[in-house]
Amino acid sequence: MERYTEKLRRVIFFAGYEARKFGSPCIETEHLLLGLLREDAILHKRFIRPHSSWTVIWKQIEDHTAKREEISAFVDLPFSNECKQVLLYTAEEAGGLSNQHIGTEHLLLGLMRDETCYAGEILRNAGLNLTAIRQALEHLPHDDRGFKARMTRNAPETP
Repeated sequence: MERYTEKLRRVIFFAGYEARKFGSPCIETEHLLLGLLREDAILHKRFIRPHSSWTVIWKQIEDHTAKREEISAFVDLPFSNECKQVLLYTAEEAGGLSNQHIGTEHLLLGLMRDETCYAGEILRNAGLNLTAIRQALEHLPHDDRGFKARMTRNAPETP
């Protein structure tokens, strides 16, 4: 986790928060997606919002998830095996883009890359395309200050 950007660490924190709210015994990929949507407004605006809104995605996850009693914030939740696999893909995507740090943009690619995870299914069903996102990210210049600086500097405004 030492290569994770601060923003990605916050996504993981929020994923744990969402998992606890749903009463989940572990952090699942859909919790990572909710954390990503909550924490990275630029990534959301550029790649996800043109296809689907936060509310629609949250409702899909809520309808898909068996709601249990909320879990205390003092409980450390483990990652599910599926979530661990997505985080491995995330690191591979960062390496594939020759990025030293692992950020939220790599998490989006990791979620999309796992063909069996629920979060990836949501994104693909919303119309997102792994290859298109990867190509868009490949054309951005590398900047160790992080994804936000690159997107702010290089991205056209999305309607």
